[in-house]
Amino acid sequence: MVRENEIRDGEVAVEPPAARDAGLQFIGRISTPWTHRRLCPRQGRQDGPICRIELFEPWVAALEGIERYPQLEILYWLDMSRRDLVLQSPANDGSVRGTFALRSPARPNPIGTSIVLQVARKGAMLLVRGLDCLDGTPLLDIKPDRRDFVPIAPPQSGDFEVGDAGTGEAG
Repeated sequence: MVRENEIRDGEVAVEPPAARDAGLQFIGRISTPWTHRRLCPRQGRQDGPICRIELFEPWVAALEGIERYPQLEILYWLDMSRRDLVLQSPANDGSVRGTFALRSPARPNPIGTSIVLQVARKGAMLLVRGLDCLDGTPLLDIKPDRRDFVPIAPPQSGDFEVGDAGTGEAG
């Protein structure tokens, strides 16, 4: 199990550049049963415990209509994570990979994502299953799972067709 601030064999930490404000706002807090990294699951499971997402004002109104989506994508700030590792040994087994080749919480910008099953909405609170973050984690955003979301607008002239990415030309 990983100890906080541990550097395993083969791992490399760097001195991160000075922080710059990206203008992020925490819009709520997440309540889970896990108070320490060692207790937290590595990936959320939709049959896991019910967790609570509580939105702050003025963002509560943004939940309007959320009930129609059974699965949600939750984005959160992993505020207890290291931000300086560029090479990591995920299983401490001698293998080393770059941070961007892993789903480790240790990242330059520690943004976590989970696809959760919505259990209920109660005012400013969502009850969900499938999170894998610590109790008190700051909430960044909530989106309908893209697999359940149907765009409102029909295709328009200038939209990209599959295979046109990067060409700048519409299909």
